[in-house]
Amino acid sequence: MDESTVVITGGTGGIGGAVAAAFCAAGATVVIGARDASQIDETVSTLESTHEDATVDGVRTDVRDEYDCERLMETASRAGGAGGIDVVVACAGVYHGDAGHTPTHEDAYSRFDDHMGTNARGVFATITEALPHLNEGARVLVPTGQIAREAKPGYGSYAISKAGAEAVVRGFAADTEYVVGCLEPGQLATELTGGQGRDPESVAEMFVWAATECDGEALDGEIVGLKEWKQATR
Repeated sequence: MDESTVVITGGTGGIGGAVAAAFCAAGATVVIGARDASQIDETVSTLESTHEDATVDGVRTDVRDEYDCERLMETASRAGGAGGIDVVVACAGVYHGDAGHTPTHEDAYSRFDDHMGTNARGVFATITEALPHLNEGARVLVPTGQIAREAKPGYGSYAISKAGAEAVVRGFAADTEYVVGCLEPGQLATELTGGQGRDPESVAEMFVWAATECDGEALDGEIVGLKEWKQATR
């Protein structure tokens, strides 16, 4: 991926941080966005020291703000030698409360609004602001989970917002020329899950595969999971 530029929102930790490291290892120019500026600086420094030839940049980005997303994409478009953006990975997300203990009927309006604003509208803003900068053949990847489709007690507006994000993906897949799809890596041990699940690093290569080798028709507007990845790469 030496000539590719990859943008990752939520790129300072969890699945986003692991994915950023995987794309750096693959040789891509990587630009990360996240809310905390100090964490961005730390992550960029770590990636550069870990991957000697890596080209890494970061922009403070709140995906709830489309102007922040616009600045992130403009920066990324100029970062690589070839110009433009080849891959967007929308990892930014929030969960207010303890996983599995936020039932819908007890959700506050403020919690509902921020889940939707970050997890659904944030994906919409990320893709919308990336579109003018996407190179031919670019791909957009959005992590998701079964909670978006299979209701479980205690996940409230978080689950609703993830369903919204999947709908956003299907809309862009239908209405644009780009491959826009969801990846379902299973439950990961992040702040959103209270540390329960598999190590994000164990599935980070799934995103590199989806960006480079996965059949575009199977990914566009669809959900590709661990099973498909493992079958394709074993």
